[in-house]
Amino acid sequence: MDNRNFERARALRHELHAHPELSNEEKWTKAHLMEFLKANTSLEIIDHGSWFYAAYRSGSDGLNIAFRADFDALPMDETIDIPWASTIPGKAHKCGHDGHTATLAAFALEVDRPGSTNSIFLLFQPAEETGDGARQCLPLLKDEAIDRIYGYHNMSGMPYRSVNIKDGNIQCASTGMIIRMTGRPAHASTPEDGINPAPSIAHIINALPDLTKSSKGLLLATVVNVDIGTRDFGMAAYEGELSLTIRPLHEKELEQLKADIITIAHGEAMNRGLKVSFDYTDAFPETANDPDMADEVRRAAGECGLEVNELDEAIRGSEDFGHYTKEVPGAYFYIGNGIDHPSIHTSEYDFIDEHIKTGCNMFKTLANV
Repeated sequence: MDNRNFERARALRHELHAHPELSNEEKWTKAHLMEFLKANTSLEIIDHGSWFYAAYRSGSDGLNIAFRADFDALPMDETIDIPWASTIPGKAHKCGHDGHTATLAAFALEVDRPGSTNSIFLLFQPAEETGDGARQCLPLLKDEAIDRIYGYHNMSGMPYRSVNIKDGNIQCASTGMIIRMTGRPAHASTPEDGINPAPSIAHIINALPDLTKSSKGLLLATVVNVDIGTRDFGMAAYEGELSLTIRPLHEKELEQLKADIITIAHGEAMNRGLKVSFDYTDAFPETANDPDMADEVRRAAGECGLEVNELDEAIRGSEDFGHYTKEVPGAYFYIGNGIDHPSIHTSEYDFIDEHIKTGCNMFKTLANV
């Protein structure tokens, strides 16, 4: 890519990094990105409130190809000493979405100059971390008759600047499940007069290994929080909440595991006289690559002179890009940060600026620019 465009995109990345915003709060981020594109490109900007996209329309009979970047940050403090460090306490770009966004902005600078025989749509998406963003942006696919869609993530533990890809499921589905149980209060000296949810919550936790071990593939039910009663030593606990993350390779397994847990919880509630309710949060679909689109990624990596690695298993983490690949053929790939680079979602992590070039060149090749 053109070095001047790289320098502009790198400066943009540093600005985004210094001003992180959490999922569904990205007003400054979105406005700043739109201003950047309007000032530096002639692309059409289509504003949809919480999200937007930029369009290059070829005017020919080529494909309509979408490329997506996410732009939300994480609820973490910046602890490393970098010139572009977060200026907002408790918020930081520790997943690299600032870099994904800068890569797409760099691609906008590049596609605006030579053009393409295909029409190119650059999707800037909020709220990936909570799984809300992609659902908001789905109208793009229908409104612009998108033929295919691509996205990438940076990933530590993979060779530096390698492209890592897999046919089919490349990231797991997951959801947060909250089980609330309410019994009857009693004085701590007469616990037999009340109904304490602690034994029932413990029973659910103890049942989880048997519920998950029967799966032939990955199936996890991870306890993330248990909250029973209050620190009042004169009262027996009568309210409790169990929070789980359910993570399978396939969504149908997720639904079955949820149903199994609900059955056990209802059984405990009936047997012990408890009230029980369920809530769900941070729901992510499975992300599945179309084999033909994955082959396009392999082709593009080869043309860019990049090492291609085939993933044997899906990444355990979840990604809402799967909402797009349910609707149109697409592929999601990983650019390696290096084997020893700090992992995403850790305090020591920072996006590698050189990936702006790598990702932009991949996008250009996939778009035939």
